[in-house]
Amino acid sequence: MNSNMANIPVNEYKEIAKNFNPILFNAKAIVQLAKDAGMKYIIITSKHHDGFAMFKSKVDSFNIVDTTPYGRDPMKELSTECRAQGLGFGFYYSHNQDWTTPGGMKGPKTYQDGTSATFDDYFYKKCLPQVKEICSNYGPIDFVWFDTPGDMKKELIAQLAEVVNKMQPNAMLCSRVGFGYGDYASLGDMEVPLHNIKGLWETCDTNNDSWSYAWYDNNFKSPKEILHRLVSTVGRGGTYLLNIGPNGKGIVPNIGANILLEVGKWLSKYPQVVYKAGPSPWGHALPWGDVTTNGNSMYLSIFDYPKDGKIYLPGIKDKISKVALINGSKADKISISQQNNWVILTLPARPTEKLATVVELQFANKVENLKVDTIIGIAPNIETKLSVEFAETTNVKATKKSWMEKFGEWKHVKQVTNWTPEAKVVWTINVQQAGFYYVDIVYKGEKKLVWKISTAEGEFIQNQQGSTEKYQSYPMGLIEFKKAGKHTIDVSLVEGNPLTASLESLKLRPIDY
Repeated sequence: MNSNMANIPVNEYKEIAKNFNPILFNAKAIVQLAKDAGMKYIIITSKHHDGFAMFKSKVDSFNIVDTTPYGRDPMKELSTECRAQGLGFGFYYSHNQDWTTPGGMKGPKTYQDGTSATFDDYFYKKCLPQVKEICSNYGPIDFVWFDTPGDMKKELIAQLAEVVNKMQPNAMLCSRVGFGYGDYASLGDMEVPLHNIKGLWETCDTNNDSWSYAWYDNNFKSPKEILHRLVSTVGRGGTYLLNIGPNGKGIVPNIGANILLEVGKWLSKYPQVVYKAGPSPWGHALPWGDVTTNGNSMYLSIFDYPKDGKIYLPGIKDKISKVALINGSKADKISISQQNNWVILTLPARPTEKLATVVELQFANKVENLKVDTIIGIAPNIETKLSVEFAETTNVKATKKSWMEKFGEWKHVKQVTNWTPEAKVVWTINVQQAGFYYVDIVYKGEKKLVWKISTAEGEFIQNQQGSTEKYQSYPMGLIEFKKAGKHTIDVSLVEGNPLTASLESLKLRPIDY
């Protein structure tokens, strides 16, 4: 229905429901898939922006029971099966947008007889009564996941929160309900943060580029990518909500299901890495993967295995009491050494796991009290990305930017724009070994741009590069760090349009990497 997609008129769109018949939907199979994938709860769309209810509703006939040949309420079956198999259960409900109901946000402005429809009409005739239905007809639920509050009035959102809290006192509300009534924060769609975040929060991601099911989208994330995003979310202190789209027959496409099962197999071998795990003491990812913590242990999930098998850990100030390769063979040995205030682990020459090799470090005390140097470290055997999020900026504008790459596919970056002649972006880094490093710069802009990259030791690179309207990585050349330890490296714009030039990151790569 969206004008950027098929732009189907409301009356024509509603007719599609007469052909919707998910005869292969099997609640037991769906719940079993979720469990086998390592998931702990299911949140399902009860009504999305199009206004169609996936449950029996007495207040609006545009629902799966009254309008489709299927004629059953799959939410009854799914909620019952989740309880039977020990999974949590909750509902998504689009409380502001309703594209087919008169008065709903982005919906018709009039009723069929031509009289005007207000948002209050939609809210009190459909939204609030349907929320009462999902809170009363499906037993105890764990979540009500409202979405896109937009410019809804606070008093209306307060009424929704009050209804949920009264009817389902154990259900959690995500922050997208609006006006601070949520019990936990939900970040932007497909956003895995770079910094640790305190409090209760989630990343809301999807297993390909689309939400729900899209016949044209076969760009499924690999098991390794999904797992990496999961571990990184836990490593930042959050929890991972992953969208799966069953097709029109009611089943998850095989390719999507098989990918989930691969992730589940890994999680069944390494549950301590994710479940009840805490964030990384570094506060950010490391070049080869990420870190989670659990009790007295730190878990290194290695997704990009270094060619020389060496893992460099900057600035661990507590004594490591034990190091072990989880699920490795007896022949797999790990040696541990220290150099320039870095811990160096020498692992087997090849990964011991297809998705991610896991190393456990044990300490005498709980890892939540561990002291490490949180400055970004530059290891001598792997590429390191320096996002502008970790830089100090002067005389320049640093902002977060979000956009849709294609319909439904969200991208998020921290960027630096509005350059001035005095502007600089400066990173403080910890270089493990002196030597030459290749520098790439990631930016977007227009026409030719001249960038300058300098270090506090007086080394610099400057040259002219092209640009495009999308963020691209461009090689700048070699720069030398003459000694190991703390350094600064900075970027400035020498020539080009300062308003459209947008810097996203630098990348440093050892010369023999």
